This record gives sequence, C-alpha cells and structure tokens, in this order.
Amino acid sequence: MHLVWSVIVGFLVGLLARAIMPGADHMGFVATTILGIVGSLIGGFIGGAVARPAEGALFHPPGLVLSVVGALIALFLWQRFA
Repeated sequence: MHLVWSVIVGFLVGLLARAIMPGADHMGFVATTILGIVGSLIGGFIGGAVARPAEGALFHPPGLVLSVVGALIALFLWQRFA
C-alpha cells in the first residue's frame, strides 16, 4: 500500500511543481509522477534533516512542503539540461 501512496503523492507533488514553475512542460502522467517521486526523495531527505516526524505520525508537513521544493529543483534541472 505504501507504493500506491508514493505514486499518488508523487503525482500530486509533480503537478504542483509544474503549476508553480513557469514555462511549458510537455510531460505525461508517468513523467509527472517520476518528477514528484524524485522531488519527494529530495525534499524528504532535507525535511528529515530539518525536523524529524513524531513517532507514528501519518503526516509530516515539512516533508510535504520540501517535497514540492525538491520537485521544483528537479524540474529546474530538467529544463536546463534536457
């Protein structure tokens, strides 16, 4: 079930990053999902270093916000080097 949630959250984070970043991004569902998952990995790493989630917490707000920031970083790099 964790994998399904990772894909859903990754897609939503990827959509948010594409909506925030200016410019046209011709990405489909799979590319948007991969962008969001990569951004979540980057943001989750940074968010875990900033603030650890409470034991047994279902939601980690800094991790979610930094997932979008991580996706923006990944999208910026994708636009510059692809």
